Amino acid sequence: MAKTKAERLAKIHADALKEFDQIQAAQRDERLQCLKDRRFYSIAGAQWEGPLGEQFENKPKFEVNKIHLSVIRIFNEYRNNRITVDFTPKDGSKADQLSDTCNGLYRADEQDSWAQEAYDNAFEEAVGGGIGAWRLRTAYEDDEDPEDERQRIRIEPIFDADSCVFFDLGAKRQDKSDAKRGFVLTSMTPEAYQEEYDDDPASWPKDIHQHEFDWSTPDAVYIAELYDVEEKRETAHVWVSLDGEEERFLDSDFEADDELEERLAATGYRKVREKKLKVKRVHKYLMSGSKILEDCGYIAGKCIPIVVTFGKRWFVDNVERCMGHVRLATDAQRLKNMQLSKLGEISALSSVEKPILTPEQVAGHQMMWAEDNVKNYPYLLLNPITDANGQQMVGGPVAYTKPPQLPPAMAALLQITEQDMQDLLGNQQAGEELQANVSGKAVELIQNKLDMQTYIYMSNMSKAVKRSGEIWLSMAKDVFVEPKRKMKTVGPQGEVDSVELLRPKVNPDTGEIINENDVASAALDVFVDVGPSSSSKRASTVRALTGMAAITDDPETKQVLGSMAMLNMEGEGISEVRDYFRMRLLRMGVVKPTEEEKLQMAEEKANAK
Repeated sequence: MAKTKAERLAKIHADALKEFDQIQAAQRDERLQCLKDRRFYSIAGAQWEGPLGEQFENKPKFEVNKIHLSVIRIFNEYRNNRITVDFTPKDGSKADQLSDTCNGLYRADEQDSWAQEAYDNAFEEAVGGGIGAWRLRTAYEDDEDPEDERQRIRIEPIFDADSCVFFDLGAKRQDKSDAKRGFVLTSMTPEAYQEEYDDDPASWPKDIHQHEFDWSTPDAVYIAELYDVEEKRETAHVWVSLDGEEERFLDSDFEADDELEERLAATGYRKVREKKLKVKRVHKYLMSGSKILEDCGYIAGKCIPIVVTFGKRWFVDNVERCMGHVRLATDAQRLKNMQLSKLGEISALSSVEKPILTPEQVAGHQMMWAEDNVKNYPYLLLNPITDANGQQMVGGPVAYTKPPQLPPAMAALLQITEQDMQDLLGNQQAGEELQANVSGKAVELIQNKLDMQTYIYMSNMSKAVKRSGEIWLSMAKDVFVEPKRKMKTVGPQGEVDSVELLRPKVNPDTGEIINENDVASAALDVFVDVGPSSSSKRASTVRALTGMAAITDDPETKQVLGSMAMLNMEGEGISEVRDYFRMRLLRMGVVKPTEEEKLQMAEEKANAK
């Protein structure tokens, strides 16, 4: 007996809960450590979480957070050297308009969806804790127009990826391109949940959290997005017409049309070969802890639209493990905090030798002695004491207290701890100090050497951005299909242009009409380029260009190098100057013009005639 839809969804929900429990149990300890690392460098007081804080209960607990500055330095290096995708033809041809179109469309989607926030958040979580993520989704270009069904692709952040993003345990590749299922947890307030779904809140089970130093946390209900990759094997049948044109038909085409094969045979087509195919589709479900809230159906593309990036990542004992820049330096940071807290406690104790007196000596003068530190009396009074024979005698204090002594081992340990932290976090003093009689090239080499210490984070981020481009292209083939649709593009230097999809065009070689900018037929590979970053990267380029200009005698080459140097200059109010030199390079044929620049140059040429 066939199952009803409710029974089918109930089984999918039960299977998803069971699998998620297995995934979370296998990765809980590792992900919890990632969460602790992020809290360790970013939240005040978190460096004393755990048994160490209990040991220092009711004692000074100081934090000198040196890890935070080191992590921020890596963030800044990334933000100064953005990574983006580059679509290139699969056949290796150099000039391809479709790849340029996809590059421009991708940059436009990045710009319109504030993708930099998603990238920055993922990179910071990966460097701090070990794993970060962002998502891609389709959205209507105009939500307020009921007749406008055109869509764009949005790139959005996923927060707390270490406790909210999971893939099936069989996914071994770093970019998760081999994953069969993916889970993303999203938090909502109970009130928002009831208003959205008109149901009693039932949170999806989430066991990875840490609230020790959070005095108050908001009530939250977690819902889960399940992305399930469904694979279906089909056979592609290749038929050839009388004029030699090949056409491919799938099994589903023949199932949908019973007379298709007869029509092909009647019109002279003949079957020449077959090919086995694996067709992938991604089914999305929205789930609470008790049921499936929404069956979202198949989404655009054939990839799970979740991109993950790792700080450092490896498999040990068949468990995926990862960590960021914080993990190895936590013990040294704790040790430094302990030493400074103990040193502060010792320093807070009185360093003045205090007299020890008998009650008989200070009777009636207690306030005078107590107020001496404030009023600084010229003298203090003492009562005479009586000896064993009852005779009065004048006597001084019985003894004096001794100020606390700094243990000799503590000073040595402070130096050792400081050196250990520099070794673990990367010694930045050599790159930050300005030394006399050192050339700019030498400073640049020092900076490059320091950058290589954190190059792994940039490299792993580039893998994630590459995967993001692959997912985007897969979705774009299903979304950007409207003929003559005009779409915004953004060039490499931020110049805005537009393209028209599926624009009819006559092929100059064959004379047939083809569709230009057909994204659905794009056969492209995705590449990224990343190198050791530097805060003076553009300045380094300018120095290289001016250096080359000094060794050439060709006037035209000097003009090109000088214009390129000005194009890479940075400063306040220099954008108009860069625009001038870009137009100069365009007229010299050095850089490739956009569509708008082509029209402008053609108009100038016509006016000149």
